[in-house]
Amino acid sequence: MPLDALFLHGLIHELNTALAGAKVDKIYQPGRDEVVLALRAPAGNSRLLLSANPSHPRAHLTQLSLENPDKPPMFCMLLRKHLSGARLLEITQPPLERAACFRFSALNELGDRVERQLILEAISHKANLILLDGEGRILDCVRRSEGGLAEGHSRLIQPGMFYRLPPAVDKADPLFASREDLERLLAAAPEEAQADRWLLDTFGGLSPLICRELAFRAGGATDVRLHHLAPPGRCALLDQLEELRAAVRENHYAPVMISMDGRSKDFTFLPPGQYEGAAEIRPYPSFSQLLDSFFEQRERQERVRQKGQDLIKSVTNARDRTARKIANQERELAATKDRDRLRELGDLITSNLHQMEKGMARLRVADFYDPAGKEVEIRLDPLLTPQQNAAKYYKDYNRAKTAEEMLAIQLKKGRMELDYLNSVLENISLAEGERDLLEIRQELTDTGYLRRQSKAKERNKRVSSKPMEFMSTSGLRISVGKNNSQNDLLTCKLAGKGDIWFHTQKIHGSHVILWTEGGQPDLQSLNEAASLAAYYSQARDSAKVPVDYTPARYVKKPAGARPGMVIYTTYETAQVTPDGELAKRLRVK
Repeated sequence: MPLDALFLHGLIHELNTALAGAKVDKIYQPGRDEVVLALRAPAGNSRLLLSANPSHPRAHLTQLSLENPDKPPMFCMLLRKHLSGARLLEITQPPLERAACFRFSALNELGDRVERQLILEAISHKANLILLDGEGRILDCVRRSEGGLAEGHSRLIQPGMFYRLPPAVDKADPLFASREDLERLLAAAPEEAQADRWLLDTFGGLSPLICRELAFRAGGATDVRLHHLAPPGRCALLDQLEELRAAVRENHYAPVMISMDGRSKDFTFLPPGQYEGAAEIRPYPSFSQLLDSFFEQRERQERVRQKGQDLIKSVTNARDRTARKIANQERELAATKDRDRLRELGDLITSNLHQMEKGMARLRVADFYDPAGKEVEIRLDPLLTPQQNAAKYYKDYNRAKTAEEMLAIQLKKGRMELDYLNSVLENISLAEGERDLLEIRQELTDTGYLRRQSKAKERNKRVSSKPMEFMSTSGLRISVGKNNSQNDLLTCKLAGKGDIWFHTQKIHGSHVILWTEGGQPDLQSLNEAASLAAYYSQARDSAKVPVDYTPARYVKKPAGARPGMVIYTTYETAQVTPDGELAKRLRVK
């Protein structure tokens, strides 16, 4: 993602404007790489997210609700010790660096005013969050470098050491290079060089996306080469570079998100033209809103993958094992379809006992079951008498008949189990935090898929999370279950007989309840609840999803059914399209 030095420059300008004079009220650490500072500023309260996630480090104001661990991590406790009540002085950026320095004025244990710095290094795969004292010494950090300079590290990140910035790149500064410097660099460039690659290799702080955009604006193509640019085209390339740095110097930014096929793909600080209609370009009023929207779904899924990896593995293994068992049973069931032939062969042997002797391996007789009366060869067991061979075929026939009945029962149970395990995998994808995953873990333990905790204290400790809550446009409450336990609670215990129940038709998803409050729900609320049911299901990326809905009185849970499994009658079906933006707008925080 192109969170380059220029994008960070605009982001820091926005944060400085919004957080001038802000005071640190509370500090949280929802994840190993994330810190949230709750700030009180003259412009209003806000929450600053500092993420040192190696995949996508960043800093921005956030509106997302992130679940915090029951016990704060040590780094969070250290931040609370040094920054609680501190006032944010300014946010600075070293030239051409993907790093942001947050300077605070705080009080130490003696009540003296001291300076503290929180450094966010937003460098992919090397991201870090480092707390410094007033002298620039490291108090602690999210990631410590284990080795020393002798082991190949360019610097040592350990408490007690003086902090140094990462080694500077040996590239020109696009913000301060003169026109003459730009022309000299371009004249020295290889003629066959690709324009965007030359920009990326020559200037610091530019992302590949921005370099492609400059090349496109100058030469009409993202892969144009320098020798294809006539002298006017080369001047156009430098002109585009100068226009870019003028916009950056004057803080004229236009944050946009780039989406393809309905999925967010990239973001940048200026409207790109290189996609020529192949992508949706969506503007945002601020960098923070852009980043909040872009990373919301992406990071939630990543957080679930990290914290629920063992759950996903256990359920996937159980699902695959059940699927293999079903496949074997289906093959066995198909083999029982020819059982009548076993009875017929037994009849043929019985009718021809007078021709048989003990020790025969085959019997060749006319098949009176064949309309043409052709001869058939019947395999025999030489160790058995003719009567015993006939009895063996009758026994195999009866065994196949019984097997068909038992296999039909086992297949029904196996398919229900497979449906249940697929529903659990869908529930894991909906989990929003550790509490949701613990509730799913409890469910899998209760149903026998996971072992119970050995310690009595852990066995008795049960957690429960709340369903997601929404408010329809007309003011009716809508509840959405995030796992099977919540689905059972909503449908079988909390919903009244007149409340409306929603679920995707023959597709795994959440139970959705539209609370009618004893009245008749309006059509818009019904449509919005149906859209939520489609969005929180396996069909969220589809269009025209069938959603069944019916009063809760018609929804029943069969005796002995797995969690979340219900049957229903007297229903109607609506065709709706999942809408993530609608879910965000209606969500009750």
